[in-house]
Amino acid sequence: MIYQFFTCDVFTKHAFRGNQLAVIPEANGLNDEQMQQIAREFNFSETTFVFPPEHGQTNRVKIFTPTSEVPFAGHPNLGTAFTLYQNGYLGNMQIPLKITFEEVAGLVPISITQEEGGHLLFELQAPKSLILGAEIDAETVSRALCLTALDIETRRHGPRLASVGLPFLMVELKDREQLERARPNLEAFQELQAQGVCMLHLYVWSEGEFDLRTRMFAPLDGVPEDPATGSANCALAGLLAYLDESVDRDYEWRVAQGFEMGRPSNLRARARKQNGMVAATWIGGNWALELKGCLVYG
Repeated sequence: MIYQFFTCDVFTKHAFRGNQLAVIPEANGLNDEQMQQIAREFNFSETTFVFPPEHGQTNRVKIFTPTSEVPFAGHPNLGTAFTLYQNGYLGNMQIPLKITFEEVAGLVPISITQEEGGHLLFELQAPKSLILGAEIDAETVSRALCLTALDIETRRHGPRLASVGLPFLMVELKDREQLERARPNLEAFQELQAQGVCMLHLYVWSEGEFDLRTRMFAPLDGVPEDPATGSANCALAGLLAYLDESVDRDYEWRVAQGFEMGRPSNLRARARKQNGMVAATWIGGNWALELKGCLVYG
């Protein structure tokens, strides 16, 4: 069988930056084992496979890392939406438009609008409400990051699990120097995995162009570091809104990720709080550099 594929860079307006994604826009005929093999061959943080919808939405989308399928992820959804729109798979739909993907985690609504200057902005709403888990001992977490417990900021919260479809351990660090110095320790990551933690999302507050700077490590899932993690920053937006004392408020943060690994990414994270509860979270960004080719499989 011959399958057409596309790759693109997500969360950037510039080629060779942002987070890479491979998309198979017509994946009928592939089973889970074959999709996993293809994702491992591309070896990006994620690869997506698009199928006809089962519940009347735009498409059904399956997302694979190099080692496993995941129920939801940020940049794969936005990059898939771009690929389908850019290459005519959405028919004659005109901007602004909204589409919805069916995924393991649930329905993922995505809006496509045009910014000043002509760039397309893709934004998704997370499929799940914010779910907060237990806090993890800072000493254990610091070992996984080759840092010390004193490098972890705990005044607002300790290292804590947060999810809007995919769980991450949220770790606030004291300043940018610690963020840049962090690196994964595989042995300590295995200790965390025994406690149900596979992905660490680090952040610090920033000034100037960005409000937050983040990094994400998931070495046991085949992703030593991710250039831009939409699902993690979406959950972070939910956590920050939850911690704020406001009862009703809309939030927006400009997020930088991937700078330490040479693939700078710009993300826009939003959250809404109503009646003291986090009602919704969003993550958005741009795209650049599309490549396409044919995969001969079988």
